[in-house]
Amino acid sequence: MPEPVAGTEPSGLRLNLRILSVAIFNFASYLTIGLPLAVLPGYVHDVMGFSAFWAGLVISLQYFATLLSRPHAGRYADLLGPKKIVVFGLCGCFLSGLSYLLAASGSDWPVLSLALLCLGRVILGFGQSFAGTGSTLWGVGVVGSLHIGRVISWNGIVTYGAMAMGAPLGVLCYHWAGLRGLSVIIMAVALVALLCALPRAAVKASRGKPMSFRAVMGRVWLYGMALALASSGFGVIATFITLFYDAKGWDGAAFALTLFSCAFVGTRLLFPNAINRLGGLNVAMICFVVEIVGLLLVGIAETPLLAKIGTLLTGAGFSLVFPALGVVAVKAVPQQNQGSALATYTVFMDMSLGVTGPLAGLLMTWAGVPVIYLASSGLVVVALLLGWRLKKRPPALPPEATV
Repeated sequence: MPEPVAGTEPSGLRLNLRILSVAIFNFASYLTIGLPLAVLPGYVHDVMGFSAFWAGLVISLQYFATLLSRPHAGRYADLLGPKKIVVFGLCGCFLSGLSYLLAASGSDWPVLSLALLCLGRVILGFGQSFAGTGSTLWGVGVVGSLHIGRVISWNGIVTYGAMAMGAPLGVLCYHWAGLRGLSVIIMAVALVALLCALPRAAVKASRGKPMSFRAVMGRVWLYGMALALASSGFGVIATFITLFYDAKGWDGAAFALTLFSCAFVGTRLLFPNAINRLGGLNVAMICFVVEIVGLLLVGIAETPLLAKIGTLLTGAGFSLVFPALGVVAVKAVPQQNQGSALATYTVFMDMSLGVTGPLAGLLMTWAGVPVIYLASSGLVVVALLLGWRLKKRPPALPPEATV
């Protein structure tokens, strides 16, 4: 991907605006995820009359499709260029809304309606992985690989914001216009984003021999494992903090989640240049330490205040882990394979969040809720040791020197 011409480095504000001009497509894709997220389980269970299993499956299908399609999204972004991948992904988001609309129109045939909802969720999973991976790589192509960390950070902010905004907006739209109206809004969001993306200038796909998936995995798996271990902290906070507060007999779990979210976004906004100044591995190791302290405070908390401080520190610590390790992982491969590297690296976080819930649930049933936070802190300690190993190992050959 082309680098900015020397002497034309944009200011901080202009740089952020250029990144956001592309990250907005990632925002749109995640908004189409957030809008139906709080609506579809109740619709499937209460309106259509299916069991809670089917209600959960409808939601989970999107995550499975995203997980399976991410490596393909990265490879095609390398081969075809990120703009085409973003356009393809936004088309998938649009078609998911169309599937919801057809499902709502076919409510007299519940099985057909359910099948259409499932189809829409699978299409959405493919659309999100392509739009998300493509948007990040498009942003890197616009501002140059020097700012990979900032691009990944901003994409994380917009996706988190879109999910947080989409769920309550979706509930309001559903109460106002039903599933049909919500489906039309989802289609409109994707269509507007698509019409904005089409006239934008593309960045050229890098030329060169693509690496095999196995070779890319060999370059990034250690960074991905560190990310997966650290992501457990996010998983246990987001999934079980409400149960933790209930077990303690406290109120204020929602506020604790708000503190986590504010710390997550605020840290990315306050330290936009930390990765460039300190290096990705150094920032990741600092973040691991902060996250470990936060999880330990939650695990041993005997007062709501201590638990809130713990969730705040956990959010701040986890905030920069993904971009900090991502910068190093992406630069471990030649430029023409960076899309595959980013997608492969991201898969580790998807898998971690997928398995954290059930495994932590089993541990919680056996040993109590506080133990899951202590166990998660132990996993982040392993991530810290892994980061130290990566920092101390001898420098590898330049990526271009090997296939």
